[in-house]
Amino acid sequence: MIVTHNKGSLRGQLRVNEPMSKHTSWRVGGYADYFYVPADIADLGMYLNSLPAEQPVYWLGLGSNMLVRDGGIRGCVIATSGALNRLQMVAEHRVRVEVGVAVAKVARFTVDRGLTGAQFLAGIPGTMGGALAMNAGAFGGETWDIVDKVETIDRQGRVRNRMRSDFEIGYRRVTGPADEWFVAAHLQLAQGDAIEGKSNIRILLAKRTQTQPTQIPNAGSVFKNPPGDYAARLIEASGMKGLCVGKACVSQVHANFIVNIGGATAADIEDLMHIVHKGVEQQQGVTLETEVRIVGEL
Repeated sequence: MIVTHNKGSLRGQLRVNEPMSKHTSWRVGGYADYFYVPADIADLGMYLNSLPAEQPVYWLGLGSNMLVRDGGIRGCVIATSGALNRLQMVAEHRVRVEVGVAVAKVARFTVDRGLTGAQFLAGIPGTMGGALAMNAGAFGGETWDIVDKVETIDRQGRVRNRMRSDFEIGYRRVTGPADEWFVAAHLQLAQGDAIEGKSNIRILLAKRTQTQPTQIPNAGSVFKNPPGDYAARLIEASGMKGLCVGKACVSQVHANFIVNIGGATAADIEDLMHIVHKGVEQQQGVTLETEVRIVGEL
């Protein structure tokens, strides 16, 4: 349900009791108490500043790396996809990207302008915000390899410029200033060949289609690859490829993907994740670390 704002200065759209199954790539999840789509960064700042200090805030892009539990979310979801969507050249070889822009769009935008370095983003099904938050990667590239600086926002709506050196970057892990969230990134790229770049993207997308279950609801890789190995290999070696709980199954195409074959619940998916985690630990002696973010109430 869409509601009107108490504060006339807000220009975004506020919804209450919003079904999160509409906004996650697994197509599961309960209701969020509040769901806000900001008009722009300035509007987002005003909205954040208007929230009670005790109200939890959750950030949502394309919902491609998130499991929202069936009990839903107590607090407010900030939806950036299609909202914070400015993408522009700001200098030679430098691109500014707001966090709601799909990273696949960034890949196409940059190669169209003869820039190289961001082609790998075509293989990531998420937005720039999610890619920044987890240092998303694909086909040998990682997001923060091309980040020069970022813009962040805090609970009071203050926007800051932060350099890459303000963050500790690791494999699928980013740690930075507390209580600040990304709103834009400045990417530093190199001069390349547009035709070659477009060809590289086509090759990457073809490989993704062949090796991932792209036609069935999923959330991408469920577990991080352990050092020197692959989560998918460990799961398959443990005999769990194709294993199902309810309507959630370990993909037959890629064992590090869990797919919703139709009617799965978030509980089905989470239970299957626990079974896979325990099975790999018992059979392979490796403790897998979850890549997917799990939020909400049981």
